[in-house]
Amino acid sequence: MVECIPNFSEGRNAGVISAIVHAIKDTPGVLLLGWESDADHNRSVVTFAGAAETVMEAAVRGVGKAAESIDLSEHEGVHPRTGAADVIPFAPLDGSSLEECIRVAHQAGEQIWDRFGIPVYFYEAAALTPGRQRLEKVRRKEFDGMPPDVGAAASHPTAGACVIGAREFLIAYNALLDTPDVAVAQAIAKKIRESSGGFRHVKSIGLYLESQGRTQVSMNLTKFAETPLDQVYECIEAEAKRLGARVENCELIGFIPRRAFQLWPAFFQRASNFDSSRVIENRVDRLLHSA
Repeated sequence: MVECIPNFSEGRNAGVISAIVHAIKDTPGVLLLGWESDADHNRSVVTFAGAAETVMEAAVRGVGKAAESIDLSEHEGVHPRTGAADVIPFAPLDGSSLEECIRVAHQAGEQIWDRFGIPVYFYEAAALTPGRQRLEKVRRKEFDGMPPDVGAAASHPTAGACVIGAREFLIAYNALLDTPDVAVAQAIAKKIRESSGGFRHVKSIGLYLESQGRTQVSMNLTKFAETPLDQVYECIEAEAKRLGARVENCELIGFIPRRAFQLWPAFFQRASNFDSSRVIENRVDRLLHSA
């Protein structure tokens, strides 16, 4: 099985989100694992799995529906974005490999340009252009200043561009703070992220959530087995205290592998929305046996 976790630039309009989800779900053979939306980020994350070709087709259909419904020129949200269908990573599950996900990512990119005229940039293991392995490098103003990997224009006038990748399992995890001061969240994010001298394989940004009047440390954990997640949390907690704030709540976005929970159970149990259904093997088994 291959997993796909596209991020769409809509988290407020329930009708648009539903249409995108159904475009994916209605692809024959797809196993829809779940989806989540956030109004402040103005972003939705959909998780689905299946055979490689099936998952690729579902991802392309999701992109098409997003392009019909989302005008990026009018988009507002605290999360960085490049397209209506923003980031589309493929990850290997049981019986597949990263090499297979690279192939699927490249095929999806060609299909998205051919069907919808949306240019594509490849990142992580699927990167074809030097320097594009890291997503944040592609997301710089005017992308990275180089032509897209697929397509004849830097971006589509309303749908922007898709950034498509192949990678191992990534865990998205947020810590919510009891302060409205975004400088506190940004300072904590800088303290823990690898690029500024923090923990290995941690990407992090500090954001203000207008709907909640508080801030968030938003994290991507790219290699959970090589990162001391309990120490990451302790560092967030200590830095927040030093800056006159505290961690009020944590939340998990999407799913985690069973191995991650076995290694760091306390870290995930701190998330208010965590239960056994967030373990991807449990979710897949449950859906397969209920089909």
